[in-house]
Amino acid sequence: MKIALITNSRIPSLTANSIQAMKVAQALMQLGHDARMFAPAETEPVSQQLLITHYGVRLIPPLELLPSISGLKRLDFIVHAQRAAQKFGAELIYTWLPQSAALALWMKYPVVLEMHADVTGLMGAWWLRQFWNAKGKKTMTVTTSALRNVLERSTKLKLENEAVIVAPNGVELERYASLPSPSEARRQLNLPDGLTVGFTGHIYPGRGAELLFELAKQMPRVNFLWVGGTPELVSFWKSKLAQGGVANVTMTGFVEHSRIPLHQAAADVLLMPYSRTIEASSGQDIAEVINPMKMFEYMASGRAIVCADISVIREILNDKNAVFVESSGGRVVLSGAERSRRMYRDHNVGELENQRIGDWRLAIEALLADEPRRLALGAQARRDVERFSWVKREERVLEGIIK
Repeated sequence: MKIALITNSRIPSLTANSIQAMKVAQALMQLGHDARMFAPAETEPVSQQLLITHYGVRLIPPLELLPSISGLKRLDFIVHAQRAAQKFGAELIYTWLPQSAALALWMKYPVVLEMHADVTGLMGAWWLRQFWNAKGKKTMTVTTSALRNVLERSTKLKLENEAVIVAPNGVELERYASLPSPSEARRQLNLPDGLTVGFTGHIYPGRGAELLFELAKQMPRVNFLWVGGTPELVSFWKSKLAQGGVANVTMTGFVEHSRIPLHQAAADVLLMPYSRTIEASSGQDIAEVINPMKMFEYMASGRAIVCADISVIREILNDKNAVFVESSGGRVVLSGAERSRRMYRDHNVGELENQRIGDWRLAIEALLADEPRRLALGAQARRDVERFSWVKREERVLEGIIK
């Protein structure tokens, strides 16, 4: 069928929601659907080949960038997108915006609405209620069961089981087939040889950069690999590492998504050091509902995972495929790079309140000293992630709509 994907993500960008939207689009195209994506015109148009390289995908839908005035909270973009979808001849609206989903239902379109976080403010809750109360063929996905509970609390709605699908994020399993051993991956990437602890993703506050710094400082005989981060934050942390005399960290900065699997394969242990409270720029605490794509990538890489013990993470991980360490209790704000830079400038990374550095170090050291256990945890994670491919996810999401 013809599917109009309406996203508020900037395309291209490094944000997780931008990457997730492209992975969904590719999976729909792999299933044989004719997909077209509509996004705000907040970036310069780029070629499809550049998008393929940037997102590490093989298929990219035709992309239309439409007007969006920030003062109108993208309501103008939603109207433009709906008109463009109508012109495209869409048979299904697939969106990440409750406003877009409600408008599409009012216009008699079948709708899939993806929710990855709680609604914001009174208007956010109002729009979701409009979507939910509107008649028509619809499905709403939530990435975690915890998110469903949060949305019911925020909207004061009882969400019907038949119209809600718990659809965690996924992974392109084919990109993780036949990965080399950690030592071979390190050789291919010209990384230092020896036991390596890895982290991939943004290094904003709340994502564990402070903890990574302290672990590297306290474990000088272990190599650390940090993959990702904006140029500004990478520069900041390189300076901090140099000032602290920490010489066992390799920071790559941004790496094309297609090369992430090899970097993850270069690690013997992969870290997910989230804080117990993670506040988004909207004011939302996303720690209660977080469902990071990185988690599925780590699992697919077949490496041992050490993870902050946040309850929602246990919807996917368990004691047979990961090691859990109590998360830190500090409240951290996630926002733009400039705000992050100011926070780090005023933050003494050597004084981490409530951060259980010792517990993390002991958990990592125990795994590094126990290769059979590392391999067993990684193998179990690789088996468990088989059901989380993007294609399988989208088959489930569309099942009720296509019938």
